Amino acid sequence: MRHRVRNVIVVTLAIAGLLSGCVTTLPGLVENDEITAPNVVGRTVTVLTGQRGRRYEPKVRFFEVENQDTNQRFNIDVDAQDQYFALSLPPGAYRLNRVQISEGPFMSMADLTATFFVGQQSVTHVGTWRFGVDSPRYGRMVAVSMVSTPDDSSGFQGFLREQYPELEQQAMVDMLPQPAQLSTRLYEVMPYPRYPRYFLRHWW
Repeated sequence: MRHRVRNVIVVTLAIAGLLSGCVTTLPGLVENDEITAPNVVGRTVTVLTGQRGRRYEPKVRFFEVENQDTNQRFNIDVDAQDQYFALSLPPGAYRLNRVQISEGPFMSMADLTATFFVGQQSVTHVGTWRFGVDSPRYGRMVAVSMVSTPDDSSGFQGFLREQYPELEQQAMVDMLPQPAQLSTRLYEVMPYPRYPRYFLRHWW
């Protein structure tokens, strides 16, 4: 029996390793010398929509997108409350799968389903993604809205001018994920081991 349990653990760990190997982690801002067309630019903004239950402000730690043609997944590191992102992604149909929100040592995860397309054009603008995080409680939600306004477009042009001047003159195509508004459950996830044991008791 012990041998069988050991085999199950080994197989489980091997599968987990294979699954984790299918995810490519990318920085939220691609380096200038790594820019390749097509490029995807956007912005994440995180706000607390309910009563303040913690002294930490919520921020997007990372979000995951998946290429629907190749099933390749990308974790995009953001780690900011308000941040532009710029990515070099292969063309194809993409789905926003999940987002992780951090509040100091606390972390929460939400599963999402929003799709967008990256074509052969130079710059695909996916808009501003606003994550409205409910106050900490059981059954807390996150409301996601994805918008593109003239002010947003002007801000992105300024961002490109400062960070990627070689892309500023390129045509920028708006491609908001659909649906542009959605709401989903936010689940608390286990903090990293380096955090005090006190945090392990906080689940919503």
